[in-house]
Amino acid sequence: MRTKIIEKSTSMFLTLGFKSVTMDDIAEKMGISKKTIYTHFSNKEDLIEASSFFIFEQINKSITKIEEKKLNPIEETFKIKEVVSHFLKGEKTSPEFQLKKYYPKIYAMLDLKKREIINTCFKDSLERGVIEGCFRKDINIDMVSKFYYLCITGIKNNELFVSEDINNVMEEYLEYHIRAIATGQGLQTLNKILSK
Repeated sequence: MRTKIIEKSTSMFLTLGFKSVTMDDIAEKMGISKKTIYTHFSNKEDLIEASSFFIFEQINKSITKIEEKKLNPIEETFKIKEVVSHFLKGEKTSPEFQLKKYYPKIYAMLDLKKREIINTCFKDSLERGVIEGCFRKDINIDMVSKFYYLCITGIKNNELFVSEDINNVMEEYLEYHIRAIATGQGLQTLNKILSK
């Protein structure tokens, strides 16, 4: 039952927002009593934390599966974007912004985990890209991964991109990012991906 509650509440939080969804809303949507939810979660913040880490772990597992395929690093970057977009397809409320504003402790824990992933998987991808000739040899891998992190998190800023489709913004950013670090060979791969 705990997992079902997490799955349903995650979907509702992403669609309607952490602040607006109540425990009553979740209980009603699931056809269970609020008391049942409270047997698994001490309060709403506890449920929000579980839901936030649930979606994070789902995305992380999918990214790991993509990494195991050892695709071309540019293709890998776009595949990871597709995975993230798939999991957040119902997102209409800028959940990261709401977490940061209303649940800063949960946001800080998630942010730390996100940085860890970028420091491992994204740096590995950049290093592989340099070795395979997709990315320029003179790039500062540490600096580029920090730029990537800043931009990926900044894209979620609902004040800057309030009327934009987040998938389009992400696509534009990835093209911009890869053009900045790619070799001629890398640009050929990018153009093939963009033409599909």
